[in-house]
Amino acid sequence: MTEFLMPSLGADMEAATVVEWRVKPGDAVKRGDIVAAVETDKGIIDIEVFEEGILQQILVPVGEKVSVGAVLAIFNGADQKSSKPSAEPLEKEQPKPVLESTQINQSTVPTPASEKSTQRISPAAKKRAKALSVDLANVKGTGAQGAITTADVEQAAGNAKPDAMRQAIAAAMSRSKQEIPHYYLATTVDMTDTLDWLAEKNTNLPVQARRVYAVLLIKAVALALAEVPELNGYWVDGQFKSSNKVNIGMAISLRQGGLIAPALHDVRGKTLDTLMAEFRDLVSRARAGRISRAEFTEASITVSSLGEQGVEMMYSIIHPPQVAIVSFGSVIERPWCVDGAVVPRKLIDVSLAADHRASDGHRGALFLNHVNQYLQQPELL
Repeated sequence: MTEFLMPSLGADMEAATVVEWRVKPGDAVKRGDIVAAVETDKGIIDIEVFEEGILQQILVPVGEKVSVGAVLAIFNGADQKSSKPSAEPLEKEQPKPVLESTQINQSTVPTPASEKSTQRISPAAKKRAKALSVDLANVKGTGAQGAITTADVEQAAGNAKPDAMRQAIAAAMSRSKQEIPHYYLATTVDMTDTLDWLAEKNTNLPVQARRVYAVLLIKAVALALAEVPELNGYWVDGQFKSSNKVNIGMAISLRQGGLIAPALHDVRGKTLDTLMAEFRDLVSRARAGRISRAEFTEASITVSSLGEQGVEMMYSIIHPPQVAIVSFGSVIERPWCVDGAVVPRKLIDVSLAADHRASDGHRGALFLNHVNQYLQQPELL
């Protein structure tokens, strides 16, 4: 027997609510299969299994909130014969650290009796309401004849999340500033030639495949980390543990408020076209509230930007257990000295916040220098 536990989905996570089971007792699963979705303060996250086997028993029903480390289900190993599976949670036989339970029925969505005769709701919206624990009595429909749509349900769920998410972000960042000895460095990069190169490359691509300059920033950071690997990894148990891959967390603002930083995996070894497709997909799923456990937890460094908001320079706070975060401002045309002449150039300011326990200012400066070099030689990206 193998216990499937509620994973930790971030340094600041203590608990999550099960919102969906994608398998049922008796189903066979293999390593990497998505078997459930849970909701944290930062959104809905898909979680996978790491062993092959047969689902024997679900211990935590949809709607129940449990702490990290709680047993969610029991699997038989792939080489074990499965006994008759049970679809019912083992509430008495297998106690677990339950923090809170909303006791949502797994087959229906609670609807007040007064609403049942008049409320119109699509099956998809009803299913989404169950997954998001939304009380339909509090949802105003915008569909035909006042019908509740999936978008109405998601908006109702989103309206309730920013406060909880803001509290979670505040807790994580407070811990970061208290525990991590930050140091900060900044530089300015001339992006003129690179942006001209990008515009030329995009003229030969269909609109949906055109690259945005953000992918150049991401790839330049990934390549620079090969020269300064002590910025790529985690501070765990009093020591630095380097990551063998560059998984870059992308700071993404959510429409309903708040911020998350899911990861693009193994960035260093991917082409710009591949990164562009993955970048668009990650942003879309993050804003729809659907990312995987690996995307949520495996970033080895974070890249952040408020350039689209017109911010020229920003100094970010490290997200533990990472040891660095790189921030980019907006591209601004400013006077710049080139070959002894002052000319207008397209410039971007870059800052690094790093953990002084894992690196020092000399190494941080070397890293920014490499970022600068790569951004001025786009053919190397």
